[in-house]
Amino acid sequence: METDKRPPAGGGDGCLVGVIRVPVKIVAVLVVLPVRVVWELLVAGGRAAHRHVLGPLYVHVVEPLLRALGWLLATLFKLVFVWPWVGLWRYVLIPVGEGLAWLGRGLYDQVLAPAGRFLGAYVLRPLGVALAWLGRGGMRYLLAPLARGVGWIGWALGMTLFVWPWVGLWRYVLAPVGRGIAWLAAVFHRYVLRPLWLGFLWLAVAVYRYLLRPVGLGFVWLAVAAYRYVLRPVGVGLGWLAVALYRYVLAPAGRVLVWAWHVAGLITAALWRGLKWVGRVLIGWPASWVYRHVLTPAGHAVREVWRTGRAAVREARASVRRALFGTPPVEPARSRARTLGSTTAADAAPADEISLPRRQG
Repeated sequence: METDKRPPAGGGDGCLVGVIRVPVKIVAVLVVLPVRVVWELLVAGGRAAHRHVLGPLYVHVVEPLLRALGWLLATLFKLVFVWPWVGLWRYVLIPVGEGLAWLGRGLYDQVLAPAGRFLGAYVLRPLGVALAWLGRGGMRYLLAPLARGVGWIGWALGMTLFVWPWVGLWRYVLAPVGRGIAWLAAVFHRYVLRPLWLGFLWLAVAVYRYLLRPVGLGFVWLAVAAYRYVLRPVGVGLGWLAVALYRYVLAPAGRVLVWAWHVAGLITAALWRGLKWVGRVLIGWPASWVYRHVLTPAGHAVREVWRTGRAAVREARASVRRALFGTPPVEPARSRARTLGSTTAADAAPADEISLPRRQG
């Protein structure tokens, strides 16, 4: 078994890599090889269980049960939620609706339409003409003058109650009070609010110029100095340390783990082939030899002994029958039947049974 002899990508390895590689290889082989063997055994067991237990169980038990359950649920659903409504619609609502439609059409054609035509022609039309004549006369000579008088009275009352009082209140009360309040507000703004605002603005400018700006510049200078002389050197050192750790520790350890995984796979395959060969040599070949050279001849001998004994018993029984009862009568042709393994009638001598050919070892 050859190990990986590819040259490293970054030049020659140092003494640190050489010191780390050997213990890492030993630990990787001791840890990875048992894990790989257990993994291969679990995979083989899972495949065997799926092939011989779970697959047939699903095909012959679970799938028929699921199909039966689905059919039962579908039938129950149809029985509870579909078929009653279908029957109600088909055998109750549709006939009732058709009957009501027929009754409505007959009632409309025979009763409502003639009654409507009679009422429209002889009652409603003359009544409408009379009401229209009365409406035109009443509108011209009664309602129009009355509406004009009521409108003038309503206008006078509305102006008296809702317009003139508010106009007087605005003109003689609210407008003078509003002008006085506006003058007071202007005076308060000019002599109180504006000086206060100017003082507050001067104070804010002074605080920004002589306090906040120097403090902000100091914080900025401190942050720049901390980044330039503290954070950046520390970050560069950590980056160099991470690169060195990856290049001289993690990368060789990863290559060693990959090599150990491949070696464990090769060793597992070799062990599996060895176990198969040992099983074939210790179990398969002896069992085949015993079946071929011991069990097969013994079975043939037992079959010959059984055939000979059965023939002897049959002949002895026939001899006893002939001695006691004489020659048996010949059976009629219609009752003769062929036996298994023979081409003659039932009273003929039986043919030899079919036997498997002997396999010559």
